[in-house]
Order: sequence, then structure tokens, then C-alpha cells
Amino acid sequence: MEKESINKDEKVITIKGLYKSFGELEVLKGIDLEIFRGENVAVLGKSGSGKSVLIKIIAGLLKPDKGEVTVLGKQLNQLHGKALDELRLHLGFSFQSSALYDSMSVYQNLAFPLTMNIKNLSRKEVDDAVEEALDAVGLLDKIKELPAELSGGQRKRLGIARTLIMKPEIILYDEPTSGLDPITCEEINELINDVQQRYKTSAVIITHDLTCAKNTCNRLAMLIDGVFHKTGTFEEVFKSQDEEIQKFFAYNFIQ
Repeated sequence: MEKESINKDEKVITIKGLYKSFGELEVLKGIDLEIFRGENVAVLGKSGSGKSVLIKIIAGLLKPDKGEVTVLGKQLNQLHGKALDELRLHLGFSFQSSALYDSMSVYQNLAFPLTMNIKNLSRKEVDDAVEEALDAVGLLDKIKELPAELSGGQRKRLGIARTLIMKPEIILYDEPTSGLDPITCEEINELINDVQQRYKTSAVIITHDLTCAKNTCNRLAMLIDGVFHKTGTFEEVFKSQDEEIQKFFAYNFIQ
């Protein structure tokens, strides 16, 4: 991937000594991670390894047991109520299920979060924003349809469009290629790259799909048993002789 758009002088996310447990189950065991402006970072790991817990903590949806998380210069443990809501306006969360409103049209699915968060927009301003977001994901011709009329890949695209409607600085993708056929996965990977370049976003991409990670991310962080075993480029991570990393690579055989 092209690296020139990354600003290594500006960290948009900093995680230090992060721990999270649920009862006696230790999920995150003291992880550290930095993400720079304009950078896509994949967090890889098996199901149940804590990947989704991590992005929910970054989004302020879960509280860590210990450690610091700084997002866009704000320490999350110091934010509450309105201040936390304001920070979240700068984050786009692309859910694994796309989290669409099935009773709303494609247009309404995008207009709703926009008008809920930004008051006093004119109808033209809403229309223009919706059309721009749909054009970015190649769904402008589906504007009047219902989510049930879309394919799985189109629903994923619509979920991404809904994150774009608020012009986020950071996008959190939760398993963006899960449940899709290989051709549609490739299309979603291309879309993630297009979004990074067009909107100058930074992203955390939670995935167990190595093809997605290889094709969309500048760096990878390999989460195993609650800790990052290795971070770096795809080549740096998978040239490691760590047995657990090699097992993960073998399981996700890439053509």
C-alpha cells in the first residue's frame, strides 16, 4: 500500500497497558498500540481473541479495567456524557452486521444519523451529503431501495456509507469481509482503500481474513491470548517464526 499519506508525527490513537476481563475471563492482558494519521492498522486474531472488545473500548462503548486509551488527543477515561458523545462524532463504526434499519430506505438509513447529530441542516444539504456518501461506495442507484433488497456486499457498502456520512477522522471496521464471497471481499477491500485515500481517514480493521489485512492495511497487530505477539507490515509479521503466528497463517492460506 502507498505510505506517503501517513503522518508519523501525529498519533490518532494511543493505547498503553490495556487490560480487560469479564469475570474470571482475561481478554486483554496489557496491550500497547499506536496508530498514526492516515494509517490503516489491522488487528488480527482468532474468534474470541478480544479483537471486537478492543474496538469497543476505543469507541468508548466499553471501559477498560486498567490502562490508557487516547483518541484524537483525548484520554477516554476523562470523558463522560456530552464530551464523549462529541468525540464519537469523529469516529465511524462499521459493524460486522452493518446494523441497518430494515424499515428505512437506503436514503433514510444515511439521513437519519446525519440529522440526529447535526441540527438545522437544509433538505439540500442532507440530500447532497447522502448522495456523496452513496456515490463513494457505489450505491447511488440504490438510494430508494430497502436494505432487504440489497445483496450482502451492498449491505456492507451501505454500512460503510453510513459511517462516512459524518466525515469521521477514524473508522473502526469490525470484520468487514465476514460472510462474503471472495469476489465481494475483494470489492470491499478496494472500497476500504478508496475511503482511506478519498477521505484521508485512519482506520482500525478487526479481521481474521489475511487477504483483507494484506490488501488494506499499512501495519498489522497480531493478537494472541490477550497480547500482541507481533506488530509490523504483513511481511514483518508473517516472517516471524512464532509458532502461533505461523498456525494462523497456515489456517488462512492466501493464494
